[in-house]
Amino acid sequence: MIKIRLVKLFTSSFLSLGLLINSSTDAQELPLLEFNSVMFPEVATAGMVVSQESRATEVGVKILEQGGNAVDAAIAVSFALAVTLPRAGNIGGGGFMMIYDNQKKEVSALDYREKAPKAAYRDLFLDESLNVDNRKARYSIFSTGVPGTVAGMVEAHNKYGKLPFAKLVEPAIKLAQSTQMTLAMSQSFNARKKYLSRDPASKAIFTKADGSNWKIGDEFQQPRLAETLKLIAETKGRDFYEGITARRIADYFKANNGLITLDDLNSYRAVWREPVSTQYGDYEVFSMPPPSSGGVHLIQLLNIMQNFPIDKAGPNSAFTTHIKTEAMKHAYADRSEYLGDPDFVKVPVKKLIDPKYADSIAKQISLDKVIPTDTIKPGQYLDTESPQTTHFSVMDKDGNIVSNTYTLNFSFGNGKSIPSVGMLLNNEMDDFSAKPGTPNGYGLLGGDANAIAPEKRPLSSMTPVVVLKNDEPWLATGSPGGSRIISIVFNFLINRMVFDMNIAEATIQPRIHHQWYPDRLSVEKGFPKDSAKLLQEMGHNVQFRRPWGSSHSIEFQGGVFMGFADTRRPGASAKGTNKVEEK
Repeated sequence: MIKIRLVKLFTSSFLSLGLLINSSTDAQELPLLEFNSVMFPEVATAGMVVSQESRATEVGVKILEQGGNAVDAAIAVSFALAVTLPRAGNIGGGGFMMIYDNQKKEVSALDYREKAPKAAYRDLFLDESLNVDNRKARYSIFSTGVPGTVAGMVEAHNKYGKLPFAKLVEPAIKLAQSTQMTLAMSQSFNARKKYLSRDPASKAIFTKADGSNWKIGDEFQQPRLAETLKLIAETKGRDFYEGITARRIADYFKANNGLITLDDLNSYRAVWREPVSTQYGDYEVFSMPPPSSGGVHLIQLLNIMQNFPIDKAGPNSAFTTHIKTEAMKHAYADRSEYLGDPDFVKVPVKKLIDPKYADSIAKQISLDKVIPTDTIKPGQYLDTESPQTTHFSVMDKDGNIVSNTYTLNFSFGNGKSIPSVGMLLNNEMDDFSAKPGTPNGYGLLGGDANAIAPEKRPLSSMTPVVVLKNDEPWLATGSPGGSRIISIVFNFLINRMVFDMNIAEATIQPRIHHQWYPDRLSVEKGFPKDSAKLLQEMGHNVQFRRPWGSSHSIEFQGGVFMGFADTRRPGASAKGTNKVEEK
């Protein structure tokens, strides 16, 4: 086990870190780091946690300091976010976790995505005229899939956990019993007051009894959620799927004519899947396979980009943006046709991530002309979630990595809560293709591969990523952003790996996004106007948009952990530790 000790930390005209690694051999001094950027990440020597909410980040750091590994810290962060970031953090939703085990030198992909209830059927959200009933698909009790988060955390702990599971849930229980309103929490509650007030249980939990707005420092208590978390801790999650909590969930759905039953909960399982990956220079990029579309199309995009000399043009040049945009059109077109739950449909993963397929797409991309969207068809060169999702990253002193993205889908899910459980419900059923060719809540088109079926997992854009550099642990990243998650992670990795920005600079650069349909190149405010003008002259439909996403990244370099929390949303934090558990 490598033990890292901080030996000096000082500030002058620039900040330098001197580090020693203690091992069985003589101590060896590491190279000094020069902070020569206008923005630099947080640094630490014994581990790092980055999440959307500062109290959850602090929970994870304390677990690391108490001898927990990256998976332990991730589990603790996950449960803490269910309390302090209820618009996206959850026990009532689901997601994906990428794990790198530095001892075994292996990357694992854990799928704890929600599943359709057994009583669900293909035309569940079609009205009498066979049109999609969006209110039913997004805001009704039928919009909820069988939750997977608790099962996912248990499964991760079973395989990789070090500390007792109950110890990892304990901080969330204390937060649920009582915590104070932060700026970010109060703003999210106040902004969604009308939405949450439509459901009596959600109104009782998330709005003030006198109807006034929440203020910073107000006490916030969730006693029912605290009780549920206690039962989860005491039974290592079994209660949620088989015990008192499971019966409360099933009784709620039965009383409200919903679909989820005790049998649905009893039979839910998180599953391990084979990650998708590609080599990009010295970097090996790993991400989530289906039912995430994120990993497949991120790999596809990176493979396409290796055909073009974008490093000569600059990150926000018209040339680089044009090539990235044309690549995204093809990837999102393929998403609409081929991606779904691999347990139900055959997804041509190997062909979609094959560099030869990327090369065939690259040959169709003109260097100075736009390919009309309506001429791009899914797979034509093949041989045959919400903006309110949340992501967190963790690295520990032994080189283990966790990259986790999970969600309720829309902000606060469908807005409904189970009063006896204190849990918000997801509305992930809208991520299915309710009707092939009809866009979902994020404007994404889908086909038969993502049609509703009993016990099927809906397609997702969540893209947690782990990157190795020269076969050594190097980076974790991911983001919320609905359909834009793939492009957010794609933009970040290109900035870091091609243009050699540090992770802070790579994060704050203006983002671009094109998802094939609708034919619109979205660029963030701050994107160069001269580049936008050139792109418009080439035929791109450029539209400036307010900032989106919130990527949280960690990099390990030269014996130092560097973490950066996206500044696009309030409340996010990166925090490391220099404490080492001596044993």
